[in-house]
Amino acid sequence: MFSWNADPIVVTVGPLSIHWYGLFFAAAFIAGLQIMARMFAREGRDKNDLDSLLGFVAIGALVGARLGHCLIYDPVYYLSNPLDMLKIWEGGLASHGGVIGILVAVWAFARTGKYPFWWLLDRIAVPAALGGAFIRIGNFMNSEIVGMPTIVPWAVIFARVDDLPRHPVQLYEAAAYLMIFAILFSAWRMEGVRSRQGLLAGYFLVLVFAARFVLEFYKTPQAAYEAGFFLAVGQWLSVPCMLAGLWLVARAGRGVGRAETKRLG
Repeated sequence: MFSWNADPIVVTVGPLSIHWYGLFFAAAFIAGLQIMARMFAREGRDKNDLDSLLGFVAIGALVGARLGHCLIYDPVYYLSNPLDMLKIWEGGLASHGGVIGILVAVWAFARTGKYPFWWLLDRIAVPAALGGAFIRIGNFMNSEIVGMPTIVPWAVIFARVDDLPRHPVQLYEAAAYLMIFAILFSAWRMEGVRSRQGLLAGYFLVLVFAARFVLEFYKTPQAAYEAGFFLAVGQWLSVPCMLAGLWLVARAGRGVGRAETKRLG
């Protein structure tokens, strides 16, 4: 069994400390920007629009993920201490909230009228899966969101947590998201998939939150109030996301939005 005791701080310069989580969070956006640039170039879109789009998505993801963590996993504390919601450096981001934040950001950017909402959402869904993998690796470096105790040979002892061997569930999730990214990127390369608005976003929601639903069984509880629940909070929140994804896949299968895609092309 492997003992993990990495320092969450990469480097400290004066009063500034750079954490592994922040580094991987930034890397997720940098990688996403490069992938989106390649996608825009292949589809003949203006890559100069990506800087503005990235700004919208970065703010939406950060605000949504932070509010999601505060209001979903520890609402009593944060509603009593609302200013602490601003202390992002203390950690605490929720992927479900991040997805909602990205949806709002894409909707706001689409209001400029240059790109349809569904067209944008499909393209962002591809690098978003890769970003999820980066963020889970950041969680592993920080020894947070640890797995349940286990005796499997690949168990990890998170020395900063306790001396129990646990599932490295952060790495399970990162691997799942990497595979989903590969699937989505391969699907995007198919003209028949690209022309069906909402299909890639639907695949993203179904695959990502199905993986999240399964892997929650291997995680320690993330919310104090979920003790005794039949399912974890993350699983309950994943169900509507999967249903929304199935609706998008069915909608795309009926050809809804194809005419708008043709006009954009």
